[in-house]
Amino acid sequence: MSMRDHDAATTTQAPTPSPTPGQVPGQASPSASASASASAGAPRRASGRDRYFDLLRAIALFRVVFYHLFGWAWLPVVFPSMGVMFALAGNLMAGSLGRRPAVQVVRSRMRRLLPPLWLLGAVGVTGMLLGGWGPDSEGHPGWWWLHLGFWILPLSDPPYGEGLHGIHGLIGDEWAVELAVPLWYIRAYLWFVLLSPLLLRALRRLPWTTILAPIALSAALEFGWISVSSWRLDSNLSDFGAFGACWLLGMAHHEGILKRLPRYVVPSLAPAVAGIGLWYALTHGFAPGHDLDDMPFAQSLWSFATVLLLLHISPSWSEWPRPLRRWDRLITLFNSRAVTIYLWHNVCIVAAQSLWDHLWNVPLLEEHAPWFLESSWPLLVVVWALTACCIVCFGWMEDLAAKRRPRLWPDGSPSRAGAHRA
Repeated sequence: MSMRDHDAATTTQAPTPSPTPGQVPGQASPSASASASASAGAPRRASGRDRYFDLLRAIALFRVVFYHLFGWAWLPVVFPSMGVMFALAGNLMAGSLGRRPAVQVVRSRMRRLLPPLWLLGAVGVTGMLLGGWGPDSEGHPGWWWLHLGFWILPLSDPPYGEGLHGIHGLIGDEWAVELAVPLWYIRAYLWFVLLSPLLLRALRRLPWTTILAPIALSAALEFGWISVSSWRLDSNLSDFGAFGACWLLGMAHHEGILKRLPRYVVPSLAPAVAGIGLWYALTHGFAPGHDLDDMPFAQSLWSFATVLLLLHISPSWSEWPRPLRRWDRLITLFNSRAVTIYLWHNVCIVAAQSLWDHLWNVPLLEEHAPWFLESSWPLLVVVWALTACCIVCFGWMEDLAAKRRPRLWPDGSPSRAGAHRA
């Protein structure tokens, strides 16, 4: 996702004081600290970040790529990535609004979000124009020129060249459509950012009424209690209904609203809400090609329940637990390049499939290992290899947007300068 901030956004906490050499924060003497480090192996690095949220964001991004390649309907049920990503972004937004004026926060979020989209548009729209896409594609030329502005400020879905030819052997004909698929997340994220000052004020005044209002909106749209004639407005309202409660849960977590609930409430309530959402999906044609992403009301219930449970657990790691330390660099990379991975992974899938087809020209593989060529598992490796190339080629824009020195591979390793994404 993004296919989310996006960002698609990350979570930052107040930095912890730096320990003296050999001393672990919270311990009295350097000698005792050194002894503990020797018995525990390599010392853990205090990052000043909530590493639990970093882990959730990395899992969400991996699941998005996995789903877009394999298309298994049950993947969004196992882990509703978009709801999780919106919740994490909402948590970050609430923290920022608590420290700085709303105008500064909104401007900062937009500055971080939009330049990676502009880079995608510069490459993608140029390719579409070269492929023959132009003003006649949306009827009246004036509408085409006007709607191109959504590539700059995505208050609605930007246009794209559907039906354009690809480059034989390099990228398939559906590349323009797949390039545009993740852009709904950028549009929804932008609206959440713009509305966050008002949402936070409402959340503080009427917490649970505000949190549940998007689910009520989703139900009203689903059952026809509200009718919207404009598809652009309907898309915005539908996405707000599906994921608005997740964004608000993230804000509520930061504000301490969830902690005020008795400990038994969330484990008792969330499974019931999730069960209703899953029941609704199963009774309304849930299947490959028609899953939670096509069922906003079921999505709103399932995502709300899952995010509520994940935030209820919320161990708030400032350091990695031992079993997860080996994944530190990979998770750091995912968080540092969340928007880049989300925006470019679909194009990487299309390109990987086109390149993979060349292997059918190898007689040995075609004759003796057709199962290998038909499997999507080896293709997953190619997709991530191409995504890594996009991280190197385009990821620097996230650094420029955040006013940092550009880095090619920001995985947090000591040999590479630069701080983690904040």
